[in-house]
Amino acid sequence: MQRESFGQEMQDLKDELLLLSSMVEQAIMSSVTALKENDLERARQILANDNHINKSRFDIEHTIMVLIATQQPMADDLRRLASGLELCTELERMGDYAKGIATINIRSEGLSLPRILRDIYAMAEKAVDLLHRAMTAYADEDLETAKTLMHEDDVIDECYLKLYNEAVQSVLGDPRNIERANHVIWAAHNLERFGDRVTNICERVVYIVTGERIELDSSLKEAKLTLPEHEW
Repeated sequence: MQRESFGQEMQDLKDELLLLSSMVEQAIMSSVTALKENDLERARQILANDNHINKSRFDIEHTIMVLIATQQPMADDLRRLASGLELCTELERMGDYAKGIATINIRSEGLSLPRILRDIYAMAEKAVDLLHRAMTAYADEDLETAKTLMHEDDVIDECYLKLYNEAVQSVLGDPRNIERANHVIWAAHNLERFGDRVTNICERVVYIVTGERIELDSSLKEAKLTLPEHEW
């Protein structure tokens, strides 16, 4: 009976992680929608809602620590719990990227670059779809899908480079766009980092299933165009 109870607790934990992921997906799409539509009120609501994501992350961490302490899990279950700690941290940080985009929106008071903002929205759709499929692979412990998705982050990187170049061209066309271009680059950078964290989630799925730690070739990661972490 105790083992059956533990099995249900493990399923409940998985459900909570999936719920947290859903909250993050909604936050990202809401943030880029607010950016595209210059909706400052929605952006402020995203900042307020970030507390719910943070609380969910800490609640999940508490649950995992209690399970480790009381159930003394071994082998596969211990990998699942340890990975759960990392997944909720990754998801909470993804929520911070939504908050960052909302902050950019509020500070810029409207970017007035409609074509670029549509591209940012499309980039967010791709990133959120990637997260959704990664978390489905986590729920199903689908090793092959997780491995495949690890390489799909390249699509997000390509979107980032495209947006970066578009922002630069907007400045070359009109130097008065320099501040708006900077905001665009930072918004796109948040989405690019979002994609990187999806890759991290896929690596954890591989670890859960196989017990092996793998990651993409470090030379590929170093070759990517990235910016330092920003206070946004």
